[in-house]
Order: sequence, then C-alpha cells, then structure tokens
Amino acid sequence: MLMPSIRIAALFIGVATMAVSVTSVAQEAKSPVAAEGDAGQQAFNNACRTCHIMREGDNRLGPNLHKVVGRKAGSLPDYPFSSAMKEAGFVWDEEKLDRFIANPDEVVPGNGMKPYGGLASSDERKKIIAFLAQSR
Repeated sequence: MLMPSIRIAALFIGVATMAVSVTSVAQEAKSPVAAEGDAGQQAFNNACRTCHIMREGDNRLGPNLHKVVGRKAGSLPDYPFSSAMKEAGFVWDEEKLDRFIANPDEVVPGNGMKPYGGLASSDERKKIIAFLAQSR
C-alpha cells in the first residue's frame, strides 16, 4: 500500500522541479536590453511620472514625453508650455535631456518644471534617457 503514496510523492516532486526549471529558464531568457528597459522605466516612474506620461496625446501636469527625443522644445500641440520653453530654440537630444533632467533652470531659465529641481544621479538620468529614446 505504500506504492501509491510513493508515486504521488514522486509526481509532486517532478511537478515542483518542472515549475522551478520553467521559472529559471524564463528569468534567464530575459535579455539585458529588456532589463535595461525595465530599469529605465523604473527610473522614469520614480523621477518623472508624477507629472509626465509616455502615452502619445495624453498630457498631464507636464506634457507627454512620447517621442520627445528629436522634438523641438515647447512644440507639442495642445500643451500650454511656458514662454521660456516655447522660445528655447532647440531640439531635444540625449545630451540636452541629460542637462535638463539634471538642472532644468540651467538649460531653460523660467521653465514651468516647479517644484522639480533636478536629478543628481548621472546613472538614473542615463536610464531615463534610454527609456525616453525607445519611443523615437
């Protein structure tokens, strides 16, 4: 009578082992690029998402940042930019975004990004910019 219980135990151990194996393979299959994207989205969520979103046409307290890389500053339709941003006269690229995220008032004095004062961490800025650049 012990045989059926041994079979059930063996079956249970086999199923549990398969579940662990599938989970391990799924975690290993996640590419470094996906991991970087996740880190970028997390950094964006932590520093930017209070006011901004990546969805095209969905402006919040701040303008949506969909395809911001390559866009002329202050040019997104249907968003009331500050006159300083409208007159900034540049196109957003990675270098300009890095400087702006670090210190908005230095790049565009009189911008409307109050009370945001900047993000000191170069690593976090790089993650955010890589995340923003994905929507080009």
